[in-house]
Amino acid sequence: MLEQATTAEQPEDLMHIEKLRTGSKKIHDELRKIIVGQDEVISQVMLALVTGGHCLITGVPGLAKTLLIKTIAQILDLKFKRIQFTPDLMPSDIIGTDVIEEDRTTGRRTLEFVKGPVFANILLADEINRTPPKTQAALLQAMQEHCVTAGGNTYELEEPFFVLATQNPIELEGTYPLPEAQLDRFMFNIVVDYLSEEDEVKVVTSTTSTYTPQLERVITGKEVIEFQKVVRKVPLSEQVAQYAVRLVSASRPDSRQAPDYVKNWVSWGAGLRASQYLILGGKARAIMQGRYNVSINDIKALARPVLRHRILTNFYAESEKITSEEIIKRLLETVPEPKSGM
Repeated sequence: MLEQATTAEQPEDLMHIEKLRTGSKKIHDELRKIIVGQDEVISQVMLALVTGGHCLITGVPGLAKTLLIKTIAQILDLKFKRIQFTPDLMPSDIIGTDVIEEDRTTGRRTLEFVKGPVFANILLADEINRTPPKTQAALLQAMQEHCVTAGGNTYELEEPFFVLATQNPIELEGTYPLPEAQLDRFMFNIVVDYLSEEDEVKVVTSTTSTYTPQLERVITGKEVIEFQKVVRKVPLSEQVAQYAVRLVSASRPDSRQAPDYVKNWVSWGAGLRASQYLILGGKARAIMQGRYNVSINDIKALARPVLRHRILTNFYAESEKITSEEIIKRLLETVPEPKSGM
């Protein structure tokens, strides 16, 4: 049973919460027709969708990163566009451009804006690190403000709007690291790992047969927007908020709360968005698990996907083979929990 809400809109909110949980289960069931294993990855993508966040999905080739996003787009009744990022991709290939249109009756010529693929509900930015920073930056305004500016005019994007980007961590030739400003726009950096032997056998068996699963659309864009609103209404205790802020603050080498290992190994820590995303993700996770309150465990569970791309290690860390994952692990062990936290 859900813990009772305390707001005046309690019955309506509880209805939306139950609808969110039911819809989430349906999405998981549909995804499992195509995607084997990767339950944690699927859960994190779902948390981003119901909070309005963007996701960066990192993994070696062949782990179904692109297939996962395409399948989610098929299940949700949303407009889907895909951009294959390449070194010669231009900003106008993403946001669109003005073209000259001639009126055949009057002969008058006018500039008309032709919308690019960014005008979608779900945008798959495939191999986003294969295009130069100038083109990557074309997504910054869209991701933050849900609009784009071209030719001096601003165009609103249709809600809901998500960017789900993939990148390959092992190939360096022909790739361009994402600028920190753009990395910070992503709510989660989700790491897709190799499957277990049992799951890999299932994939090999199903993908080499004639079986073609049929997917059903289970959630509409309007429902997704409703879910995003109700997630923000989940109560938050001051102790949990303090823990999230302290965890993020401890990742900054110039902070008084930073442990010595952070000061030695980190050149730049996580910013304010990390605290916000920890809380938003925690609220969504609580609802998914049948609770109407955020716990310390919700924050801890989301620390890695929220922080791993926001903690930049320095030369000393690299020389000692210390990664951001190791630093997050130590932060979770050393940052004290509030005594009255749940």
